Amino acid sequence: MTPPPERYDVVVVGAGPAGSTAAHELARRGHRVLLTEEHPRVGFPVQCAGLVSQRVLELAGTREMVLHEVRGATVWSPALRPLQVKAPDTRAYVISRSRLDFLLAERASRAGAEVRTGWKFLGLEGPVSATLPLALRFQTLPEGEVRRVEARCVVGADGVTSAVARAFRLRRPIEILPAYEVEMPFPDGDPDEVEIYLGRHVAPGLFGWWIPDGGGMARVGLAVQAIRGRSAREYFDALRGQMARRWGHPLPDPVEILVAGIPVGDVPRTSGTRVLLVGDAAAQVKPVSGGGIFTGMRCAQRAAEVLHEALAQDDLGGDRLAAYDAAWRSDLGEEFRRAHYLRRVFLRLGDEELERVLQILQGTDMVRSLVAFGDIDFPSIAAGEVLRQSRSLMSLLPQAVAAYFQRDRGRVPDVGPRISRRAT
Repeated sequence: MTPPPERYDVVVVGAGPAGSTAAHELARRGHRVLLTEEHPRVGFPVQCAGLVSQRVLELAGTREMVLHEVRGATVWSPALRPLQVKAPDTRAYVISRSRLDFLLAERASRAGAEVRTGWKFLGLEGPVSATLPLALRFQTLPEGEVRRVEARCVVGADGVTSAVARAFRLRRPIEILPAYEVEMPFPDGDPDEVEIYLGRHVAPGLFGWWIPDGGGMARVGLAVQAIRGRSAREYFDALRGQMARRWGHPLPDPVEILVAGIPVGDVPRTSGTRVLLVGDAAAQVKPVSGGGIFTGMRCAQRAAEVLHEALAQDDLGGDRLAAYDAAWRSDLGEEFRRAHYLRRVFLRLGDEELERVLQILQGTDMVRSLVAFGDIDFPSIAAGEVLRQSRSLMSLLPQAVAAYFQRDRGRVPDVGPRISRRAT
């Protein structure tokens, strides 16, 4: 006899930072939560470069995953001309991403969520109903046994290729940027800063990076536009050559390789009847940097707030859960809109124009603005201040920038208790 299906208030698919945050927030409010992870270990394989802001540490409630602190960056032009932006205080943290994922899943478990690894979401059994619980199918790995679970709602935190989004037919017109990163022994360089490499020949569509971990290792990688006939690995080889010229010696062999995809775009709906999407599944990723840890965790908090009220009212219809779209867009939507605009401008710049932009930014006032307003979670703040000060930049950019200033941009959105300041 087949045992009856297990029943939960919420099933969260994906135990990355966004999924584990949603599971924790719901479990601590008294809901019965199942948090599933396709891979056999939470945090593996590693999914990103691991450079975060103070806000992430606050959302996580711990610094245990911090490896190193950085105070600035050097941006290298296509012709290897440097622009250094360095602050007197810490501006970002290099973390162990696998450790972060583990700590957040453990926190969810302590709050009462049930955590199961090696569970792959297969889809739904039957249609989605506003009155009946969802019937979800999972495959346990590596045995291959199919399990059936019932839930009042599901949170899709299952990444760029989200099976939950497909099952609920939530259209996601996004661009996926292939990313290729390695970890290597690399004691050279300034341990207090990261390095960014620009140029269509090394990283069209985004940039390359060098991130020291403070222990003699560095994370070297890039994300690029998907271009037919050329892989991210091929662009990485070009980046290695560029970095060898910058350092004056070949780069050492990598000890670890990471291949991933970064979703960039605006998902029209991140909610539906009995479903919410968070994190990469919802393309809640910063368009100008590809980072998504802070944004995913913040949106997961919003998802839990909306779901808590909806579960209490026993109203999990699409209209009720649409409040989640409104909530997270209230926090981050304007920043995303402006960042998408900046990225469209950036994509139209050739290498010669990039050289000119960095040359203009060398001005003392420009660098001071980048230092004063630089915020890796809200990069459009610094961009706006620089554009305000530079007629040369405004005339150089290939699109009119007036639309960029349609609304007041003087204040960083108040989504973190520690960082909130007005432009002066």
